[in-house]
Amino acid sequence: GFLTREERRRLEALRSPYNKFWVPCVWFGALAGRARQEGRIGDDCALKLLMELNRFRAHCSLLFHYDWISVPLVYTQVVTIAVYTFFLTCLVGRQFLDPAQGYPGHELDLGVPVFTLLQFFFYVGWLKV
Repeated sequence: GFLTREERRRLEALRSPYNKFWVPCVWFGALAGRARQEGRIGDDCALKLLMELNRFRAHCSLLFHYDWISVPLVYTQVVTIAVYTFFLTCLVGRQFLDPAQGYPGHELDLGVPVFTLLQFFFYVGWLKV
């Protein structure tokens, strides 16, 4: 319902290996320019407001480029090493104190480190995504 049959035929006939989100925006810009030349749009301010659609097209293009360019492998390797190093350090650093040493105010703590486990599952799950 957004395109006429002729526009749809022309859009499908356009050969492009990439996404064709920009084609209707270009058509709209050409029609708005022609309407201004024919006097259907009263002044340049109104045309400028209509052409704000070009900013939308630019944002779509930016999103397309983010999807098109993949993250280099070295970044994922660095993040993997950082996450596993952090939790190896947590494994050693968050141990309970030895009660035989007699530290005042510190008794044996045999509880399950729930928040450390949740943190581990969150970071590793996020890493896998």
